[in-house]
Amino acid sequence: MEKLYEAEVITVAGRNGHAKSSDGLLDVDIRFPKELGGAGGATNPEQLFAAAWSACFGTSLTVDASAQKVKIGEVSVTAKIAVLLIDGAYVLGAHLQVRVQGVEQSVAVGLVEATKSICSYSKATKGNIETIYEVITA
Repeated sequence: MEKLYEAEVITVAGRNGHAKSSDGLLDVDIRFPKELGGAGGATNPEQLFAAAWSACFGTSLTVDASAQKVKIGEVSVTAKIAVLLIDGAYVLGAHLQVRVQGVEQSVAVGLVEATKSICSYSKATKGNIETIYEVITA
């Protein structure tokens, strides 16, 4: 195994704390959202996870389309990460809305299906997080 990149972030005080990356580019307060009984007013782990997964999935889809020589327009991914309570346990749920411009619906669906096995976040969460992938072309 060859390590290509490693991010380092330290978080102090968990969900009511602060996270900072070793390079200083990420430097954010973290708070429980109001919906979970917190004060809100700062980012939370679910937002950070949604940003990371949506960015990775969008890039992976674009790379896959290029490798397949499929010309596409703009790609945008909206990731919704939910905190769920199932049988007394907290779990995550995900809904990725993938918008692919410039192709027919069937082509976009094929690209999304292929991207699930390319995107490192989709691979890491497969079987661990109930995920809905919604494909939009219009």
